[in-house]
This record gives sequence, C-alpha cells and structure tokens, in this order.
Amino acid sequence: MSAARAVPPFAGPVEVRPASTVEDGIPRGVKVAGAWAWRIVLFILAAYLLLKVIAALRLMVIPVAVAVLLAALLEPVAGWLRRHGLHRSLAAAIVLVGGLIVVFGGLGVIIYTFIAQFDNLSGRVGEGLGEIQRWLASGPLHISEKQLNDTVSSLEKQFTANRGALTSGALSTATTLGEVATGFFLVLFTLFFFLRDGGQIWAFLCRLLPRQAQLPVARAGHYSWYTLVSYVRATVLVAFVDALGIGIGLAVLRIPLALPLAALVFLGAFIPVIGATLSGTVAVLVALVTNGPVSALLVLGVVIAVQQLEGHVLQPLIMGRAVALHPLAVILAITTGVVAAGIVGGLVAVPLLAVGNTAVRYLSEHPDGEPTDESEEPPGVENTDEEVDKPEPEPEPEPEGSVDEEIKDQ
Repeated sequence: MSAARAVPPFAGPVEVRPASTVEDGIPRGVKVAGAWAWRIVLFILAAYLLLKVIAALRLMVIPVAVAVLLAALLEPVAGWLRRHGLHRSLAAAIVLVGGLIVVFGGLGVIIYTFIAQFDNLSGRVGEGLGEIQRWLASGPLHISEKQLNDTVSSLEKQFTANRGALTSGALSTATTLGEVATGFFLVLFTLFFFLRDGGQIWAFLCRLLPRQAQLPVARAGHYSWYTLVSYVRATVLVAFVDALGIGIGLAVLRIPLALPLAALVFLGAFIPVIGATLSGTVAVLVALVTNGPVSALLVLGVVIAVQQLEGHVLQPLIMGRAVALHPLAVILAITTGVVAAGIVGGLVAVPLLAVGNTAVRYLSEHPDGEPTDESEEPPGVENTDEEVDKPEPEPEPEPEGSVDEEIKDQ
C-alpha cells in the first residue's frame, strides 16, 4: 500500500500586497491637479486650433455669423408673412429685398447729407482748427506758434517719407474692398436660406448627432435662438434710442453732419460698452473742429447724458431681460473677439457668448431634452445678479415646424 499523502494544516488567508510604485508617494492633490492639467491643455489646444480654422475660413465664417444675426432680426417678419399665407420663398425674398431698400435708402440719405454739407464743412473745419491753434497758444498750455509749426512740419515730413507705405496700404485696401464685396453677397445668399429653411437646416444638423443627443441639442438650439432674437431686438432698440438722443442734441446745437454722426452712433451701439463711447468721441471731435471748444463741451454733455440713460435705464430694463451676462464676461468676450477677428469679432462675440450661455445652462438643467416650465423664461435670460419680483412672462410660442418635433419623428 502506498503511504497516505500528508495534508498540510490550514494556515488561514494569505494577504497579497501589490508591488509599490512611484505613484504611491504622490499626494492625492497632486494627482488631481495633474489630471485636470492635461485636460485643460487639451481644451486650450482645441480652442487654438478652432481659432486658426476660423481665421483661415474668415471669408466664410464672418458672413455666416452676420447672416445669423440678421436672420434673428428679420425672422419674426418672415414668420408673420408665412402665417398669413405667403410661400416661405416669397416671404424670405420680400423681407430680404425690403431690408436692402431700408439699408441702401438710409445710406443714400446719409451720403447726400454729407455731400450737401461738404463745402460748408471744409471751411468751418479750417476756422475751427485756427481757433484751436489760437487757444493752444494763448490758453493755459502756452504752446508757442513755433512749436505748432514744427509739429505740422514734422507730420508733413513723415507723410512724405511714408508715401510708399501709404500706397501699398491703398492696394491692400482695394483687396479688402474685394473681400467685403464677396462677403456682402455671401451674407445675402446665406440670409435668404436662413429665412427660408432655417428650421430644416437646424434639424439636419441635429440628425448628424448620436440619437440620444439629438433632442437635447435641438431644444437647446431652440432656446438659444430665443435668446439671440431677444438680444438683437434689444440691441436695435437701445442703438436707436442712443442715435435719436445724440442726433437731436447735435441738431439743436447746429453741429454739421448731425445725421451721419447719429448713424455712426447707431452702428457703434451694436458693439457693447465701447462702441457708443467711440462714436460719441467722434461726435465731440467734429464739434470741436467745426464749432469750437464750447460746442464740443456741450456735445460731450449730451453724449454723457445719453450714455447714462442707456447704462442705468435701457440696459437693465431692456437688455437685462434679453440676456443675463456679467459685465466682466462682456468685456472679455469683446476683447477676445476683436483680437481674433477685428471689428466683426467684437460685434458677434457677445451674442455668441449669450447663445452659448443659454445652451450650456439648458443642457445642464435638462440633460434629457425635456422642455422648460412654461411659467419660466428660457434659460440664460433671467437676471442672475439679483432676485427681483417680476410678472410671469407669457410662454414663447414654438416656431413653425419645430425642430424637436422633427427630431421626434425620425
């Protein structure tokens, strides 16, 4: 017989310890910071690449952005025409042609006013510059006539020395004018189809996403569009009040080019914070060189009064209900837009931020794409700085051919 195999006694569970690694000695806070660091670097890299792509395609991106803003302004009119029986193509064409008539008609009046006052203006500018020169010589600065003449001579020499650069700049301006003309026709073409097929275009873009993301993104786009329409309406109203107030002040003070300057104020108001200030400065300078320092001070008072009215009454009452953005966010957005794409970048930066704010807040609060409470305003338009008692707004009606309905039907 074979000997029985000896069974070793049970020694209990055996603890297996993993081999130590370098990460064991790294504090948890450092690990978390490192995990965030490489993700932040990826975000910055993605933003940089996006800006490079936008810069390379600026001749397409900028006209499309301008067309979106114009569509937000004109879509209510096109929608009203469609609801009264007009075909969508005819409604879009009528709105587009009507907008062109208004714009070019206003430009024609402004150009005619400038040409009609040009001869008188040139003489008054010469007199105004002479008065300013005399004030500099006899005023508190006590600048001698020799110093003034030396300054003028230095400017003339610099102009002569840089004539070649000015010529090349003129050629560059001609190229820029060609790009502007191309962009203008691209804006018209894009705007027509946005007014005609905006809902269908958004539905097509949403269908490119994964199925579970289609409805949330569609509804986020709907509320973002509501924010953009409200922003554009409020901006136009504020710009009109600014231009009307400053234009009336210029007309009462008999400042030349009151109508063109009021138009400049209207356009400048579309760039928040800094636009009205720059256009008001131009009005003050025109008053200074045409009517003298006293008129310039009076115009400065008018500009300050209108801007105070805008900052303390119009912006909180009208713009505050359209979109809730902190002033610091507005300034940083404008600066980034100007650096990235010039004046047009500063123009579209704030509405882009407002649209993004609405979309992000909606998706964070309604990740499954459910509609917001009808008794609430769409996300991103309520005032977040302070709680105030406001009457409940009427619910925003769903647009014709709602995008989320098209998504549900897929």
